[in-house]
Amino acid sequence: MIGIMEAILSNFTLMVVGVAWFLAQAIKVILYRFHEDKWNIWHFFEAGGMPSAHSAAVTALTLGVALQFGLGTPLFTTCLVFALIVMYDATGVRRAAGRQAEILNKIVDDIYSTGKVRIEKLKEILGHDPIEVVGGAALAIIVTLIMYYVYFIR
Repeated sequence: MIGIMEAILSNFTLMVVGVAWFLAQAIKVILYRFHEDKWNIWHFFEAGGMPSAHSAAVTALTLGVALQFGLGTPLFTTCLVFALIVMYDATGVRRAAGRQAEILNKIVDDIYSTGKVRIEKLKEILGHDPIEVVGGAALAIIVTLIMYYVYFIR
């Protein structure tokens, strides 16, 4: 068991991805606290919002691989393409799905305003604004560079 923990803790890319994702989700809880005027820990487990945890994770992965193995490797290319697809999807397809959910929920409210029929509303926050994606990526860059310094340069 100790060998497994040592292997995980010494895996730089896994650690930066985990820390960047965790910090992005934690920041969401704090930002929602100011927006909603109350604490709601469940925001930690939600997708969407500022900063994008998906973007933070894939940016940390890509930069971590670049720092460890170099920009000229097929592994870096794979990570970069993967990151670009994830970030494009977050601002494109997933964001459009969130907007459609918002419109459908308004239609449902209008149709069922009598209260006789109850229907579960769709989740509206699925994707990200471009600034949320940039925020996640910026957070990941900072986290990855700090952790690179701690892991390799100190």
